[in-house]
Amino acid sequence: MNGAAPPAIAGRQQRGGGRRSPVPPAPLRAAPPMAAGRRAPPEPGGGPVLLQGIFGAGPAPGAAACSLTLTARELQVRRAGGCSGGSAGPDAALRLADCVGSAAFPAAAAAACFSLVCYPLRGPRWGPPARQRLERTFRVSQGPDAEGNLRIAQAWSRRIRELAVPAVPAQDGDSYGVLPRPCHALVLLNPQSGSGRALDDYQAVVQPMLAEADITTTVFVTERPHHAHEKVRDEDLSQWDTLVVMSGDGLLFEVVNGLMERPDWKEAMKKPLCILPGGSGNALAASINYYAGYDHVAKKKLLTNCTFILCKGLYTQMDLVSLSTASGKRFFSFLGFGWGFISDVDIDSEKYRWLGNARFTLGTLQCLAKLRVYQGRLSYLPMATEQGSSPVPRDPRAPVTNGHIPQPAGTDAPGSLPPDSLLVPLGQPVPAHWTVVPEEEFVLVYAIYQSHLGTNLLMAPAARLHDGCIHLFYMKAGISRLTLLKLFLAMSRGTHLDLNCPHLCYVPVRAFRLEPRVAAGIMTVDGEALACEPVQGQVHPRLCRVLSGS
Repeated sequence: MNGAAPPAIAGRQQRGGGRRSPVPPAPLRAAPPMAAGRRAPPEPGGGPVLLQGIFGAGPAPGAAACSLTLTARELQVRRAGGCSGGSAGPDAALRLADCVGSAAFPAAAAAACFSLVCYPLRGPRWGPPARQRLERTFRVSQGPDAEGNLRIAQAWSRRIRELAVPAVPAQDGDSYGVLPRPCHALVLLNPQSGSGRALDDYQAVVQPMLAEADITTTVFVTERPHHAHEKVRDEDLSQWDTLVVMSGDGLLFEVVNGLMERPDWKEAMKKPLCILPGGSGNALAASINYYAGYDHVAKKKLLTNCTFILCKGLYTQMDLVSLSTASGKRFFSFLGFGWGFISDVDIDSEKYRWLGNARFTLGTLQCLAKLRVYQGRLSYLPMATEQGSSPVPRDPRAPVTNGHIPQPAGTDAPGSLPPDSLLVPLGQPVPAHWTVVPEEEFVLVYAIYQSHLGTNLLMAPAARLHDGCIHLFYMKAGISRLTLLKLFLAMSRGTHLDLNCPHLCYVPVRAFRLEPRVAAGIMTVDGEALACEPVQGQVHPRLCRVLSGS
């Protein structure tokens, strides 16, 4: 995770947004009213007409004229003189949900222009649709008054920006928010993550999109392990509206735990976080892409989707899991904790980091060849749909529990970290209402709180950012290599549980404990290696905020 930073980039502040004019904007010019007794023709975009006008279809003085109609959902473009109502639709309709920015600026010959930039999803001949940049510019030349033309252009541009702001979901309004405009972002970037192209990808893909969305950035390039951890722990964060991580999941793990070490951690965790995929696994980025309802994509298509989510600015809350170890360490995790096969693949494949996501394929084959079994005791507190009941793991030999789940205890003093009210000290036996797995030989144990384990591994399709749940998977010893390979191939589609493999068990839980018999095997938290020792964890609902897109 460490890497040298080019001195010219670290700490550089880069301004974004459209060109601005000192001329004050004029009031919006609404669509002219219809004559008494007549109704406005129906609009394909839905909703009333907000603005109408005839402008040049491009910035050049000789551009052909076009008729524009702005509704709450789209900007409709028609050839001037064409049908403006009835059943005929527009020649083009630019969805404001795809718009990231709009600007107004003076043009030659006393004219003015306004433009908008959209990233609509367009399907190729093969493969999933991808967001592609589309910019349209319109020329305002209503007369010789340069300031009047500019005021009209500013009015259209301002209204487009207002309508492009995503609506906060009404069904759970307290859980959502939208970044302000203009927006100031701290970008923490690891140039050595993944295949080492994070900085190049940021400059080629991310930086131009943020400029179009009026997001100002301060870029901080990490130079060593824990550099980002120290930055967010010690820095005055009030100057930024969001913290953006351009790296793999490991750098976000640093950021989350750096924030949780601050005396003002409660306030700091209200700062929305954003993940931009720049590593190998990119599990959280793939999960957020999945939650937003987008098709599965990878590499620069995934980066474009996640940057688009940042440009739109909608954020929601995310659960964190508190993990405590026998040696007294405590971590806050956003992705997952693993022991056994999956962690072996993750860490053993580090030497193939230059391959990008393909390193996991190679690592899987190598670990299959030397398949290991680990001994330990696994216990958990199941989720309960109602008091006195608990879900049954997808296991033909499901262990039995009495089903009672205690209510959380009170909180500690103000400013202290959230207490693990569901856990008892690791030196004590788990409470009687917990479930203890009878088997003690495992190929893997993985507690995941997001949908994706990696870009191409949909491990927990039912997971959501704030579902208050740990999705616990464990695989018992005795599974064949061929069956294990089939499970991981099915996991790329999220259908691994449909195979009904008797060795693979899944149960949603609120807390868990894992006690290895010997200090053997690799443990990981959010992709980072841990010493093998007893560990336990519990979910803390909605402890932080993250850019989500839905």
